[in-house]
Amino acid sequence: MRRTLVNVSLYVVVMAVTALLVVVGVRVVSADAAPSDGSSTGMVEGVTELDRAPAAEQQRYADILDAATAEATAFVNIRYDDARASIDAVMAGATGAFRDQYAKSTDGVIQVLTENKSVMTGKVLWTGVVAQDPDSATVIVATSGTVQNKQTGDQPVARYFRLQLQLVSEEGKWLTSDLQFVP
Repeated sequence: MRRTLVNVSLYVVVMAVTALLVVVGVRVVSADAAPSDGSSTGMVEGVTELDRAPAAEQQRYADILDAATAEATAFVNIRYDDARASIDAVMAGATGAFRDQYAKSTDGVIQVLTENKSVMTGKVLWTGVVAQDPDSATVIVATSGTVQNKQTGDQPVARYFRLQLQLVSEEGKWLTSDLQFVP
Protein backbone atom coordinates (compact mmCIF):
# COMPACT_ATOMS: atom_id res chain seq x y z
CA MET A 1 0.00 0.00 0.00
CA ARG A 2 2.79 2.37 0.91
CA ARG A 3 4.55 1.52 -2.35
CA THR A 4 1.41 2.45 -4.34
CA LEU A 5 1.23 5.78 -2.52
CA VAL A 6 4.88 6.49 -3.37
CA ASN A 7 4.32 5.57 -7.05
CA VAL A 8 1.25 7.82 -7.31
CA SER A 9 3.13 10.67 -5.62
CA LEU A 10 6.07 10.30 -8.00
CA TYR A 11 3.69 10.19 -10.96
CA VAL A 12 2.02 13.45 -9.84
CA VAL A 13 5.40 15.15 -9.38
CA VAL A 14 6.66 14.00 -12.79
CA MET A 15 3.47 15.20 -14.49
CA ALA A 16 3.65 18.59 -12.73
CA VAL A 17 7.31 19.05 -13.73
CA THR A 18 6.51 18.01 -17.32
CA ALA A 19 3.64 20.53 -17.51
CA LEU A 20 5.92 23.24 -16.12
CA LEU A 21 8.62 22.43 -18.69
CA VAL A 22 6.07 22.60 -21.52
CA VAL A 23 4.84 26.02 -20.36
CA VAL A 24 8.42 27.34 -20.06
CA GLY A 25 9.31 25.89 -23.48
CA VAL A 26 6.32 27.57 -25.13
CA ARG A 27 7.20 30.91 -23.58
CA VAL A 28 10.84 30.65 -24.70
CA VAL A 29 9.84 29.74 -28.26
CA SER A 30 7.25 32.54 -28.33
CA ALA A 31 9.84 35.05 -27.14
CA ASP A 32 12.33 33.89 -29.81
CA ALA A 33 9.71 34.18 -32.57
CA ALA A 34 9.03 37.87 -31.89
CA PRO A 35 10.99 40.28 -34.11
CA SER A 36 13.65 42.27 -32.27
CA ASP A 37 12.46 45.58 -33.76
CA GLY A 38 9.14 45.35 -31.94
CA SER A 39 7.05 44.61 -35.02
CA SER A 40 5.06 41.39 -35.17
CA THR A 41 4.39 40.32 -38.73
CA GLY A 42 4.29 36.62 -37.87
CA MET A 43 5.99 35.87 -41.20
CA VAL A 44 9.09 33.86 -41.91
CA GLU A 45 11.82 35.94 -43.50
CA GLY A 46 11.86 35.51 -47.29
CA VAL A 47 8.27 34.27 -47.54
CA THR A 48 5.76 36.55 -49.23
CA GLU A 49 2.23 36.37 -48.00
CA LEU A 50 0.00 35.95 -51.06
CA ASP A 51 -2.48 38.52 -49.72
CA ARG A 52 0.34 41.10 -49.75
CA ALA A 53 1.80 40.07 -53.11
CA PRO A 54 1.32 42.42 -56.04
CA ALA A 55 -1.87 41.87 -58.04
CA ALA A 56 0.09 40.64 -61.07
CA GLU A 57 1.78 37.92 -58.99
CA GLN A 58 -1.52 36.86 -57.46
CA GLN A 59 -3.05 36.64 -60.94
CA ARG A 60 -0.09 34.55 -62.18
CA TYR A 61 -0.58 32.08 -59.30
CA ALA A 62 -4.31 31.87 -60.05
CA ASP A 63 -3.65 31.31 -63.76
CA ILE A 64 -1.08 28.59 -63.01
CA LEU A 65 -3.43 26.81 -60.61
CA ASP A 66 -6.34 27.05 -63.06
CA ALA A 67 -4.27 25.69 -65.97
CA ALA A 68 -2.83 22.79 -63.94
CA THR A 69 -6.26 21.90 -62.56
CA ALA A 70 -7.82 21.95 -66.04
CA GLU A 71 -5.04 19.79 -67.53
CA ALA A 72 -5.13 17.24 -64.70
CA THR A 73 -8.93 17.09 -64.90
CA ALA A 74 -8.76 16.42 -68.64
CA PHE A 75 -6.03 13.81 -68.09
CA VAL A 76 -8.05 11.76 -65.54
CA ASN A 77 -11.33 11.91 -67.49
CA ILE A 78 -11.22 9.77 -70.59
CA ARG A 79 -13.92 7.64 -72.18
CA TYR A 80 -13.79 4.98 -74.87
CA ASP A 81 -17.11 6.16 -76.32
CA ASP A 82 -15.87 9.75 -76.70
CA ALA A 83 -12.11 9.20 -76.86
CA ARG A 84 -11.39 11.92 -79.42
CA ALA A 85 -12.99 14.63 -77.24
CA SER A 86 -11.12 13.32 -74.18
CA ILE A 87 -7.79 13.42 -76.01
CA ASP A 88 -8.53 16.84 -77.50
CA ALA A 89 -9.16 18.19 -73.99
CA VAL A 90 -5.67 17.10 -72.90
CA MET A 91 -4.09 18.39 -76.12
CA ALA A 92 -5.72 21.81 -75.63
CA GLY A 93 -3.62 22.39 -72.51
CA ALA A 94 -0.41 20.73 -73.74
CA THR A 95 2.71 22.02 -75.47
CA GLY A 96 6.21 20.96 -76.49
CA ALA A 97 7.48 17.43 -75.92
CA PHE A 98 4.46 16.46 -73.82
CA ARG A 99 2.07 17.47 -76.60
CA ASP A 100 4.18 15.67 -79.22
CA GLN A 101 4.39 12.48 -77.17
CA TYR A 102 0.67 12.52 -76.38
CA ALA A 103 -0.19 13.14 -80.05
CA LYS A 104 1.98 10.18 -81.16
CA SER A 105 0.23 7.81 -78.76
CA THR A 106 -3.32 8.92 -79.64
CA ASP A 107 -4.18 6.06 -82.03
CA GLY A 108 -2.89 3.43 -79.61
CA VAL A 109 -4.74 5.02 -76.70
CA ILE A 110 -8.02 5.06 -78.64
CA GLN A 111 -7.56 1.42 -79.64
CA VAL A 112 -6.88 0.26 -76.04
CA LEU A 113 -9.77 2.35 -74.69
CA THR A 114 -12.19 0.93 -77.25
CA GLU A 115 -11.07 -2.71 -76.90
CA ASN A 116 -11.41 -2.57 -73.11
CA LYS A 117 -14.43 -0.24 -73.02
CA SER A 118 -12.51 1.89 -70.54
CA VAL A 119 -14.03 4.82 -68.72
CA MET A 120 -11.89 6.79 -66.29
CA THR A 121 -13.48 9.60 -64.34
CA GLY A 122 -11.83 11.78 -61.76
CA LYS A 123 -11.54 15.10 -60.06
CA VAL A 124 -8.76 17.23 -58.69
CA LEU A 125 -8.60 17.19 -54.90
CA TRP A 126 -5.87 19.83 -54.51
CA THR A 127 -3.30 21.69 -56.53
CA GLY A 128 -0.14 23.32 -55.22
CA VAL A 129 2.54 25.44 -56.85
CA VAL A 130 5.98 24.05 -55.97
CA ALA A 131 7.98 26.68 -57.86
CA GLN A 132 7.20 29.43 -60.33
CA ASP A 133 8.59 32.39 -62.17
CA PRO A 134 7.01 34.59 -64.83
CA ASP A 135 7.62 32.00 -67.59
CA SER A 136 7.41 28.56 -65.95
CA ALA A 137 5.98 26.66 -63.00
CA THR A 138 6.11 23.27 -61.30
CA VAL A 139 2.80 22.12 -59.87
CA ILE A 140 1.73 19.05 -57.89
CA VAL A 141 -1.85 17.83 -58.29
CA ALA A 142 -3.72 15.14 -56.33
CA THR A 143 -6.67 13.44 -58.00
CA SER A 144 -9.32 10.96 -57.02
CA GLY A 145 -11.49 8.92 -59.34
CA THR A 146 -12.48 5.56 -60.75
CA VAL A 147 -11.68 3.37 -63.72
CA GLN A 148 -14.16 0.94 -65.19
CA ASN A 149 -13.34 -1.53 -67.99
CA LYS A 150 -13.23 -5.23 -68.89
CA GLN A 151 -10.35 -5.85 -66.47
CA THR A 152 -12.38 -4.48 -63.56
CA GLY A 153 -15.41 -6.58 -64.50
CA ASP A 154 -17.13 -3.40 -65.67
CA GLN A 155 -17.20 -2.24 -62.05
CA PRO A 156 -15.74 1.12 -60.98
CA VAL A 157 -12.45 0.77 -59.09
CA ALA A 158 -10.98 3.68 -57.13
CA ARG A 159 -7.84 5.34 -58.51
CA TYR A 160 -5.77 8.03 -56.84
CA PHE A 161 -3.01 9.85 -58.68
CA ARG A 162 -0.45 12.45 -57.74
CA LEU A 163 0.86 14.27 -60.77
CA GLN A 164 3.70 16.70 -61.27
CA LEU A 165 3.11 19.14 -64.10
CA GLN A 166 5.67 21.45 -65.67
CA LEU A 167 3.93 24.48 -67.11
CA VAL A 168 5.23 27.20 -69.40
CA SER A 169 3.68 30.48 -70.35
CA GLU A 170 3.18 30.78 -74.10
CA GLU A 171 1.57 33.91 -75.47
CA GLY A 172 -0.05 34.62 -72.12
CA LYS A 173 -1.47 31.11 -71.67
CA TRP A 174 -0.13 28.49 -69.24
CA LEU A 175 0.38 25.12 -70.96
CA THR A 176 1.69 21.76 -69.72
CA SER A 177 5.10 20.87 -71.15
CA ASP A 178 5.58 17.73 -69.02
CA LEU A 179 3.40 15.50 -66.87
CA GLN A 180 4.77 12.80 -64.57
CA PHE A 181 3.17 10.47 -62.05
CA VAL A 182 4.51 11.02 -58.55
CA PRO A 183 4.83 7.91 -56.33
